[in-house]
Amino acid sequence: MLGSRWSAGIAGLLLLCFGVGASIGDDSPSAPTQVLIFGDSLSAAYKLPAEDGWVALLRERLDKHVPGSFEITNASASGETTSGGLTRLPEVLNTGDYDWVLLELGANDGLRGLPLSTIEANLQELIDRAEESGVQVVLLGIMLPTNYGPAYADPFRDMYARLADKNDLPGLPFLLKGAADDRALMLDDGIHPNADGQERVLENVWDVVVPLWELDERSCKAG
Repeated sequence: MLGSRWSAGIAGLLLLCFGVGASIGDDSPSAPTQVLIFGDSLSAAYKLPAEDGWVALLRERLDKHVPGSFEITNASASGETTSGGLTRLPEVLNTGDYDWVLLELGANDGLRGLPLSTIEANLQELIDRAEESGVQVVLLGIMLPTNYGPAYADPFRDMYARLADKNDLPGLPFLLKGAADDRALMLDDGIHPNADGQERVLENVWDVVVPLWELDERSCKAG
């Protein structure tokens, strides 16, 4: 059973601007919220111009809805694995004072058929290191193509839900929901979203961050 925060994105879409939630604060300027995207080619606009990737689209939408309130840093790298991420993460965290990290790793491990216990342990350590640095983690889950078979693909999918429950993390069960099963939204490799698919991925991520970052309330206050 998924944790309550795991599905918070759906519930958050029901929020309206009629005094729901706490006050955002006074009108004095504040430092923008720093968000780190730490993933692989699925978050690095693989074979696309950077501006067509979902991370750039997220930045653009935030700038439109709440200008100056967020800064997005994309440290995703094509081909990245969970072990490679463990090597890079400490240095990346030192490049800024991040408030949030959207963690999207594990796909390349799974495509290589690495032991699930190793992948899960690495993801747990990535979560631990981020939280020890005072960064709040959003876990973006991945599913493998069906040709990998249910004996491996199903436990791989469930691993993200288990980590979310264990660590009480918000996130997505599947980053590519609504895109991966639509050939018109994917590149010829069937693994990476095309420009239209990136728009679908943005909507998936947006559903999650709206309640986390109180975007409904902020947008209403901005008029």
